Amino acid sequence: MKTWEDFKTNPRSFTNISEEEVNMIDTLAFLHATRIKMNISQTALSQKIGMSQSQIAKLENLDVQPTLKTLEKYASGLGLKIKLSVIPA
Repeated sequence: MKTWEDFKTNPRSFTNISEEEVNMIDTLAFLHATRIKMNISQTALSQKIGMSQSQIAKLENLDVQPTLKTLEKYASGLGLKIKLSVIPA
């Protein structure tokens, strides 16, 4: 099974994805992996943050593109915060 890291390290794996989308996927992949490491089920997280389990599943499967507010909500359910930074282009 290929992982997100496999795809990122092989530029021929995808061609039509923006840097912003890669950043969003990286963030969501980190949150998803953290949820699993913390042994928190999708159901438990969904109850904690007021979303349905199916919404969590859609996020984690990249069936929907999350907003910053949604990522912040997901992170807060894990006891984390999203921190943005501005850097020179």
